[in-house]
Amino acid sequence: MSPARQLAFEILRLTAGGAHADDLVHERGQDLSDRDRALACEIVFGALRHQAQLDYLIEAISGRTATKLDSEVRLILRMAIYQMRYLERLPAHAVVSESVELVKRARKRSATGFVNAVLRKVDRRPVRFPDRATDLSMPAWMLERWERHYGVETATGIARAFLERPETYMRGDRVQDIGSQSIVPLLGLEPGMRFLDLCAAPGNKTAQALETGIRAVACDRSVKRLAALAGLRCDRVVLDGTQPLPFQRVFDRILVDAPCTGTGTIGRNPEIRWRIQPSDIDRQAERQRKLLRNALDCLGPGGRLVYSTCSLEPEENQGVIDAVIGENHQWRVIQTMLRIPGREPGDGFFAAVLTST
Repeated sequence: MSPARQLAFEILRLTAGGAHADDLVHERGQDLSDRDRALACEIVFGALRHQAQLDYLIEAISGRTATKLDSEVRLILRMAIYQMRYLERLPAHAVVSESVELVKRARKRSATGFVNAVLRKVDRRPVRFPDRATDLSMPAWMLERWERHYGVETATGIARAFLERPETYMRGDRVQDIGSQSIVPLLGLEPGMRFLDLCAAPGNKTAQALETGIRAVACDRSVKRLAALAGLRCDRVVLDGTQPLPFQRVFDRILVDAPCTGTGTIGRNPEIRWRIQPSDIDRQAERQRKLLRNALDCLGPGGRLVYSTCSLEPEENQGVIDAVIGENHQWRVIQTMLRIPGREPGDGFFAAVLTST
């Protein structure tokens, strides 16, 4: 049994239960050879990106509704069809035989004949998908939102960008998206400034800020996540930024890189598209408004605050800024930035620079 396919199945099963695929690949792929780890990554992220297309193919070939299949069988079929249709140089007979073996290991022996019969009908002929959402492998509600906010052409570009393997960008010894690297320069940091990073984990932006010689306080609500900053020369504080902040002194610069739905990072985290619901957007926006209000209370006279998200949803971006500034006209926006996948390289990001009036 291929260790790559076994690992890919385990990761997809856990991801369906709420885990993060990227974290699981990093944690569980360490003992595999480079070749097997690369194949496991390709299967995991490819099956997640193309999930709507793969489910349509399952139904078209089998005549059965994909959602009514046992979850293990459905995952194995997605994996196999992805390998057979989207990857080159993988022998079809090997994919079929190992998929049947995976079904047995998943204790679904009664489905082995069904899986074998479905996979022997898979070919590489072009497919006409029934609608745009399936063709772009996006939830219809999310695609419709982007069309409404950005227009059909831009929404299509975003979705197509999310079907591609994302490029990997480095800064120092950390993997950091090229769009993410554009946030910290907006702060205008100078040596000696007091800097607060309110939602700091995993620490990429904190590390980037420390390059300027500032004195940093890095915060996060999770002790485990804040541990990722252990090697950085800064104070670390565990706190919930939606509650009043405990600091006695004000800061010259503050970064609120707010937790969000993450729809701008679907290229790297494809499970997000199948996980979030419209209600999550409003829930996150409420939390983000609290974070921004509390952070502004700690900003010194003439200071500068950058609010950013990796979301494409206006409610989490300009909507948060408008709501908070509308409550207190002491603050004004001096710059905004929106990066759109498919239009600019890297993830999607929003950032707004605020200062006192």
